[in-house]
Amino acid sequence: MNDQQLLRYSRHILLDEIDIEGQEKLLAAHVLIIGAGGLGSPAAYYLASAGVGTITLVDDDTVDLTNLQRQILHTTQRVGQAKAASGKQTLEEINPTIEVVALQERVSGERLDELVRSATVVLDCCDNFATRHAVNRACVANKVPLVSGAAIKFDGQISVFDQRDEHAPCYSCLFPQDQEFEDVNCGTMGVFAPLVGIVGSMQAAEALKLIVGIGESLAGRLLMLDARTMEWSSIKIRRNAKCVVCGQAH
Repeated sequence: MNDQQLLRYSRHILLDEIDIEGQEKLLAAHVLIIGAGGLGSPAAYYLASAGVGTITLVDDDTVDLTNLQRQILHTTQRVGQAKAASGKQTLEEINPTIEVVALQERVSGERLDELVRSATVVLDCCDNFATRHAVNRACVANKVPLVSGAAIKFDGQISVFDQRDEHAPCYSCLFPQDQEFEDVNCGTMGVFAPLVGIVGSMQAAEALKLIVGIGESLAGRLLMLDARTMEWSSIKIRRNAKCVVCGQAH
């Protein structure tokens, strides 16, 4: 690190658990963020400011006026622009020393597999089960840790699925991909603006911990928040030996 980087990241370096070695791991890391909306916005903000060297933002949508109530990567002036490009502009203004890759596309198949394979950590910040399961399958296949978050109305949840541990569950162990789950859309259900900030920030925190190798991740635990009462609850998740995704991977 040069003198400017030492100064920029000095508050991290002061932490014994991170120090210069940990900050260098962050600078060398690549985080793939699927979704540059409500959850992806705060997650990307903190990952960029913390010095993650490469951030890839994937989102095929454009900025809409209704997004601005909670999607803090974007501005009124950018309504109509691609979310990925808008997010890249914001992140580069926050930290011009990192690389931000903006992909305005809906990734799947080999393309998704390629992106996941190149990542240190993947953040699932999307809003539908089909994409979540596709991302999970790619992360299981490539043994890349996945930080998954969701938020609707006043209810949020977050967990980590880390297949580097052969006993760890995957997303499909929790929500089996061969079962039908109804997608709930904030466009019809609504969402409390700060809720996505809370969950997205926690996704960033889990990603940073995984990269540096500190603390204990949420692997094997689903953390849920009721923002109406600000009460947290936690349930344990175990790997399903019959899981159609990770059960066949070990």
